[in-house]
Amino acid sequence: MFSRIHKPLRKSALAAIGVVALALTACGGSGAASNNDGLDTITPGKLTVAIEPYMPYTAMKDGQMVGLDAEILQAAAKKLNLTIEPQVTDFNGMLGGVQSRRVDISIGGIAWTKERAKAGLFTDPPYYSPPAMAVKGDQDVKTLADLQGKSLGTVTGYVWVKSIKAVPDAKLSSYPDANGLFADIAAGRVDVGFVDPLLISYTQAQRPDLGLQTKYLTPPTDEEVKKSPDLAYFQPYMTSFYVPKEEPKLEKAISGVIRDMYTNGQLASLIKKYGGDPDQYLKPSLSMTSERQATDRPADWKAPSN
Repeated sequence: MFSRIHKPLRKSALAAIGVVALALTACGGSGAASNNDGLDTITPGKLTVAIEPYMPYTAMKDGQMVGLDAEILQAAAKKLNLTIEPQVTDFNGMLGGVQSRRVDISIGGIAWTKERAKAGLFTDPPYYSPPAMAVKGDQDVKTLADLQGKSLGTVTGYVWVKSIKAVPDAKLSSYPDANGLFADIAAGRVDVGFVDPLLISYTQAQRPDLGLQTKYLTPPTDEEVKKSPDLAYFQPYMTSFYVPKEEPKLEKAISGVIRDMYTNGQLASLIKKYGGDPDQYLKPSLSMTSERQATDRPADWKAPSN
């Protein structure tokens, strides 16, 4: 995992830190544990958020966060009476900022994994990321069998590289960014592209001249994945907001708001606003509940659903 390199503190700075620590101890608490907002944030009443510029999930515009994840978190912060203070970094910085507790939360299409759950806390999923495909026009692509023998593209380093290599007779085309991939799909040099799903619908709206369409792949079954493990990346995955281990009250509070947003229709409205299908983004796979029950949730926990 990512971590920044820190220069040694000067002795005077260490001394000052010691004085502050003693003063906090004398008051009966230390650091975030004594926050008067009851949520253990780094600064009482404030929510320090790490994002990267990655629309339509997160970005900064005129000093404010924008995007799907941004709007979900803003709704939660408003309900919890927290003021948002965003910090822009890259994806590794988002993970590292939580794991070293430099921020209270990181958002933006972060996939839940057992490894990341060992180093931080995950909220309940605000939405699920389906296996979406970018195609030119009305090309009929639905199943793994439809992918065989085709030219399949993705961005270098993305998890879909492994899955594409597992498709019989498929030709992999890898690109440094999604722009090159979309251009080659539009030109007919690539049949199907795999990237983050809302990025496809966002590009459709921004560049209608490319003629792109979003198609959803029928996920491989657990039996198919057992035979060919790399096909697992063609299955849906859970996204979640990432929180430091020192802030369980914050995680629980935001998870509660997320569940309310499933019930009151807010999440469905936001998914539609950013070009997604709620039936694809707000319904978990059967295995998602058991995965988290076995890792970071109690035995009676169930993945939220629309």
